[in-house]
Amino acid sequence: LDNSSSCSSLMSTVRAINLVLPEIEVHLPGSNIDGQLVLNLRSTLMDPVVKVELVGRGFLSWLEEDNPELDYYKTTVCTNEAVYISKSKNFHIEDGWLDSGVHTFDFHFSFPPRLPSTFTSKIGCISYFIQGTCCSGQIVLAKEERCLLLQGKTGDHRRHVKDKAPVVVETRKDVVYFCCFSRGSVILQISLEKSIFCPGETIVFITDIANRTHKYVRKIIFAVHCIVLYRGFSNRGKQHSLEDRSEMTRLEFETNTAPFEDMRVTSALVLPKPMPVTSTVKENRIMAFRYELVGTSDLPCTTSTIVVRVPIIIAATN
Repeated sequence: LDNSSSCSSLMSTVRAINLVLPEIEVHLPGSNIDGQLVLNLRSTLMDPVVKVELVGRGFLSWLEEDNPELDYYKTTVCTNEAVYISKSKNFHIEDGWLDSGVHTFDFHFSFPPRLPSTFTSKIGCISYFIQGTCCSGQIVLAKEERCLLLQGKTGDHRRHVKDKAPVVVETRKDVVYFCCFSRGSVILQISLEKSIFCPGETIVFITDIANRTHKYVRKIIFAVHCIVLYRGFSNRGKQHSLEDRSEMTRLEFETNTAPFEDMRVTSALVLPKPMPVTSTVKENRIMAFRYELVGTSDLPCTTSTIVVRVPIIIAATN
């Protein structure tokens, strides 16, 4: 009872703890962050430990079936993690005590020059945060955590020099209409002036539609897909890989391209910011990123779909 009362008394000593950070929407590798930890005490606190930590880490986890074709099989949990940054600042407390009232502690951190971008999916995440803590002995009296958005940079700029030329990708889909015993085809072509883009940039592209059927081509869906390759380990230490695809942004366009007519469409998609740059597992340790601009259209009066995939590169060089 005495220990419980003592602990409760200590925890009630801290009225509030707050982190004051600069109003920066997205941080960059190699940049600095200056802030303050503000501690408001109700009464005198003896032998306090006050610190601020800057942490960046990645984590992934997924379930994998060993052999789903068998009646009996085991589910393997694949996990992995990485620490990208871990810095702390312990503040010196003169005379070993803090009086009641408001106390302000200034701190300064520098981000390393190479860090991956903030990222979250159903399988993994890369996150950054600053955490302020006030302790007494082994007891945490108060804590506040603030998440940070970070935009990673491209590691090797020379790798993408050859990718600055215009790019054109074309796909053709043949269809057969048994109801009228006729054949036809639809051709989709997407053209880009370049294949390298930065987070937050607008992708402008031209789509040519050649409708060689007796039906209307009604709609095309454009989207930027992020394809992530995850690398994890089972509890037995065996390495596993998983590739997952998700939409970053999309646009639906009503074309109404008439039978045996052609149409040209100019469209634009705005990339989010921050977003991971195109990278390898070696660069990010536990996951790799690549991107595609994808155009999809359901063919009229069929269950077929025509899909054109244009590889693009996301490279933050600023």
